[in-house]
Amino acid sequence: MSRLRVRRDFLYVAQGKKAVRPGVVVQMRSGRCPEGQVRAGFTATKKIGGAVFRNRARRRLKEAVRLLLPLHGVAGNDYVFIARAATPGRDWARLLDDVKSALQTLASPAAGNDRQ
Repeated sequence: MSRLRVRRDFLYVAQGKKAVRPGVVVQMRSGRCPEGQVRAGFTATKKIGGAVFRNRARRRLKEAVRLLLPLHGVAGNDYVFIARAATPGRDWARLLDDVKSALQTLASPAAGNDRQ
């Protein structure tokens, strides 16, 4: 799994599909990712809180993605995981369920909120 680090890539993925869950927002878009790879980016805005809370939220999302993206991600796609206010304090099992559910929704061909 590669990382998205350039703002241009985050903006590109934001124009694709998205799935909103209580603990996370997941955006997905294909087109720029190298064939057979999956790239992921993580973000947490200041709405979540100070640096400690934002970093905790990103660390928790990174670990959840490390566990679930190889199982439920679609190769050839870029993903952006956006922390929400509930992410830092959300029960770990529920956060995993949120990420898994969002990935499964985006992987289905009937995911209807594609903004391409």
